[in-house]
Amino acid sequence: MYDVLLSFITSFTLTFVAIPSIINVARVKHLMDEPGERRSHSDSIPTLGGIGIFAGVIFSIVLWTPFGVFQDLQYILCAFVIIFLIGVKDDLVPMSPWRKLAGQLFAAFILVYKANVRLTSFYGLFGLTLLPDWVSYSISIFTILVIINAFNLIDGINGLTGSISTLISLVLGIWFFLVDRIDLAIVAFALAGSVLAFMRYNVTPAKIFMGDTGSLFVGLVCAILAIKFIEAHRELPDSIYAVNSAPAVAIGILILPLFDTLRVFIIRILRGHSPLSPDRRHIHHMMIDAGFSHMQATGILIFSNIVFILIALKFQNLGNFMLLIIILGLALVLTAILHFYVRRKKAQQRKFI
Repeated sequence: MYDVLLSFITSFTLTFVAIPSIINVARVKHLMDEPGERRSHSDSIPTLGGIGIFAGVIFSIVLWTPFGVFQDLQYILCAFVIIFLIGVKDDLVPMSPWRKLAGQLFAAFILVYKANVRLTSFYGLFGLTLLPDWVSYSISIFTILVIINAFNLIDGINGLTGSISTLISLVLGIWFFLVDRIDLAIVAFALAGSVLAFMRYNVTPAKIFMGDTGSLFVGLVCAILAIKFIEAHRELPDSIYAVNSAPAVAIGILILPLFDTLRVFIIRILRGHSPLSPDRRHIHHMMIDAGFSHMQATGILIFSNIVFILIALKFQNLGNFMLLIIILGLALVLTAILHFYVRRKKAQQRKFI
């Protein structure tokens, strides 16, 4: 227990102390995110806040993790470094989406083949239980890539990615602690502590953004935690903390980034665009267009994610398929309501022009 708390305190302290120096360096070297058509801010804001998050998490994990019970940690750290370097490069000199994807694929490959971070069963979802190795490897790599990019795509307004990643890491971290997976609990709480410290400087008016360095990194950590959460249920069927319908519950925990990414990708493809092409169709953009401030939109979306987590836990006994239908159906309904509200608001504004 003490190691878990110390991991949180260590990462929080290091990131909290490091961020002001990073802000100063970013301003001196003009490493700023400039306002633009797709931006939701009107001032030049320093980027590279992800460096502080990465430093806090890595230092805390290395300091407090019991290496004797986390033998795959070296490979996970390798994946962390790869994603960190991709993020820093993209924040300094923007990369093409496909080059970024290639680097992410390399990191996912290491996690799946070397660290054994992979899905081996669907627990009856779509009639599938144990998966053949080639299916397991393929789906696991795809899942990691989707979650990494999901967090990158929702990083569009102040506090949103930080709040979501903190919520997810705390929920999964507490569960890992309860089932005595201290190694993974340390990883989760290290991320939560570091991101919470960063958010002190990211709430409106934001002094710094996490950039791709941060969003890609927190996405990777959450992907690892989510897959390990699902897989852990194969080893504790009789535990009082075991969750029924683990895959669907995991989707409920990560519902905002996953659903928003799925929705935006489908819209882009239907319109004949690349799924990786940027636009302003994300849910957080719709919230801003509806008239909410950054922090109001973030608060509403975080509350919504919490509601989905509670629904997933409440109805976990319905089975993966039915629970998934309920979660996705509710997400569709809420998004449709927001969409029509935004359209009506824009129509009313045009009448006064």
